[in-house]
Amino acid sequence: MAEDPFADERRRMVEELRRLGIRDGRVLSAMEKVPRHLFVPDHMRHLAYEDTPLPIGHGQTISQPYIVALMTEALGLTGAEKVLEIGTGSGYQAAVLAELAGEVFSIERLAPLAEEAKRRLELLGYRNVHVRVGDGTLGWPEEAPFQRIIVTGGLPELPATLWEQLAEGGRLVAPIGGRYDQYLWLYVKEGGRPRRRALCPCTFVPIIGARGWPEGPRPAGDV
Repeated sequence: MAEDPFADERRRMVEELRRLGIRDGRVLSAMEKVPRHLFVPDHMRHLAYEDTPLPIGHGQTISQPYIVALMTEALGLTGAEKVLEIGTGSGYQAAVLAELAGEVFSIERLAPLAEEAKRRLELLGYRNVHVRVGDGTLGWPEEAPFQRIIVTGGLPELPATLWEQLAEGGRLVAPIGGRYDQYLWLYVKEGGRPRRRALCPCTFVPIIGARGWPEGPRPAGDV
């Protein structure tokens, strides 16, 4: 097998994540394994392991590694969970989740991104990830309940549709707030009611959907 030219960069990225406070060894191991450079545009591969978000086209981004690690760590995955992801994007977060959970169900609104992510995940051998095109704010009711739900875009409020699909005792991580300025929250379902904890301020692209944000103008020059 050919030597991975990005292996050292991934190790450096993981050391930076550890320095920034990520402690879950399973999360760190998964992020050291998943080849982030294959989830970004070719001309940006030299930036793949920098702690920064990168554009992936269609007005969407791949989140910075620290935010991916923080959200994944907050889920508290043990290996057997059924996870719902809202916002597949390039598929990177889904790949990290696939290393740590039983099954991952990921919804992407934009068909070109969903199709490319599905192809990429299949090529990398992730057989426990299921991708479909749809309105993520409505969830995936026929596969509910989910022990974990992760939302990788900003929402004005937590949709009741997603809360109803979270299993009792389950965890949900989502950025809630303004269209381009949110706070990252961890919700735990206890007796059917939410117990929440603030994680950090953040800026995600908006989740468009019936229970999210309305369609808005695409940034100028985006492809």
